[in-house]
Amino acid sequence: MYKLAMIIVLSILTLEFALTAEKPLRPVNTYSIVARDPVSGEMGAAVQSHWFSVGSIVIWAEPGIGAVATQSFVEPSYGPLGLHLMRSGKTAAQALSALISVDEHENVRQVGMIDAAGNVANHTGNKAITEHCDIEGDNYTVQANMMWNPGVCRAMASAFDDTSGDLAERMMAALEAAQNHGGDVRGKQSAALLVVSGDASIPSWSGREFELRIEDHAEPIVELRRLLTMARAYRLMNEGDEHMTNGAVEKAIAAYSGAEALVPDSHEMIFWHAATLAADGRVDESLPIFKKAFEMWPLWRELVQRLPASGLLPDDPALMQRILAVK
Repeated sequence: MYKLAMIIVLSILTLEFALTAEKPLRPVNTYSIVARDPVSGEMGAAVQSHWFSVGSIVIWAEPGIGAVATQSFVEPSYGPLGLHLMRSGKTAAQALSALISVDEHENVRQVGMIDAAGNVANHTGNKAITEHCDIEGDNYTVQANMMWNPGVCRAMASAFDDTSGDLAERMMAALEAAQNHGGDVRGKQSAALLVVSGDASIPSWSGREFELRIEDHAEPIVELRRLLTMARAYRLMNEGDEHMTNGAVEKAIAAYSGAEALVPDSHEMIFWHAATLAADGRVDESLPIFKKAFEMWPLWRELVQRLPASGLLPDDPALMQRILAVK
């Protein structure tokens, strides 16, 4: 029964490759990491390349299943097909081996995979463009090609091992280390980072903890770092909104304050921090924060007047007059 199932799976895969891999494309990617956090179970992948929109074809992940980076002369179907095989019970190594076995251009592929148990696998074909490398570590694998200098994989692995924080932070550190070591011989253009939940019961279209893409930028790694910070701030904003819905005002204020601290130049976060304080009756605390928001974006004066009708501020003309009077 097992042999028959494998024959069927490989037949399907052979058909997929016949449709999508008639000839190798240009080398798209330079360096990537796929990884898992053994504590949270989160899995993900991150990548940088001198190629437009690298994240759209290189990195793949599914909650509770695994993550894939497919690069070099990229074959995007390694992503969804690798996840399909892991979803059906194959380890990362078994999934990758099955795909390589039916790929007539495996010698130009470079692929990294990780499954929900933390098993990793990678493959670098013998025609990948130097400098190329791959390293498997504890709950991660890194891979690179077309590097300016040798040693990029070692720099990425060391950064991932030595960095504390959540999975997104550790993968971000790996990308930064690769760039600091010289990065792509062609330069920089795009980058992406994807982190999914470790919960397999979450639908594949959900459970994305972070999904960030820099499609075209002079400094994609720097911009990806900025967006990761922004994403963390907005997660706190969403937490604050949920706390407000549940009537946990103190927790909401703490979340909004945390978001404002992460992104102090965002008038959106400043405004909602002030509005939450005012809604809780802490008007004196809110007024200097309203002032700051109004100075940064005057149209908040217009929006604040619409909040009472939506129940986000008391319908109190005296309160509104105090807020609008701040200069």
